[in-house]
Amino acid sequence: MINSSTMLKPPWLESLLSTSFFTICPRHNDSPRNESNMYCLDCMSGAFCFYCRSSRHKDHPVIQIRRSSYHDVVRVAEIQKVLDISEVQTYVINSARVLFLNERPQPKGPVGKGVSHLCEICGRSLLDPFRFCSLGCKLEGIKKNGEASFVLSNKNEEEIPQEREGMQRRLPTMEKEELREGRQQDMMYRSTPPPTHSNSRRRKGIPQRAPFVT
Repeated sequence: MINSSTMLKPPWLESLLSTSFFTICPRHNDSPRNESNMYCLDCMSGAFCFYCRSSRHKDHPVIQIRRSSYHDVVRVAEIQKVLDISEVQTYVINSARVLFLNERPQPKGPVGKGVSHLCEICGRSLLDPFRFCSLGCKLEGIKKNGEASFVLSNKNEEEIPQEREGMQRRLPTMEKEELREGRQQDMMYRSTPPPTHSNSRRRKGIPQRAPFVT
């Protein structure tokens, strides 16, 4: 008997969310672009690198995974073509709109005052009135009550570019991070430098010398 939650998600999703990315591709150890940061939706055979895509998955639907603050993210422009990502909080990092694959560790301390939006699964604070913080939490929500779906409808496919443009938000200051594709050891946190202010002040005027009187 087919579980009702199975009908609300694609067969490759759980495999994608449980895959470890950014390891060195065993087939291309000595190549410069050998990080396993791609996933094939047809083969569902784990992460692979740039060279594997060219040789083994050339004509397959492939998703590229990126990282922010050591957490796996995917660009909305890519994932929304194959998944209904409605009700999942998105963020803008370096002008790229992304969402997180899985739940992230909770910040230490109590939830800040004024926080009105929380993920229904993990309780993480959200910036906008969404239900979930990540694809993983939305999947758990579907398994619990079946009140959401990852399956694209005709309406979703037509309205993808405009659906949530007004809901874009940048990450809070403590989480601002470059969207990276490089090695994990290069994913160092970079804070936004404070604006520089000049201490020099413009003189209001040039003092005039009194006329010389003879």
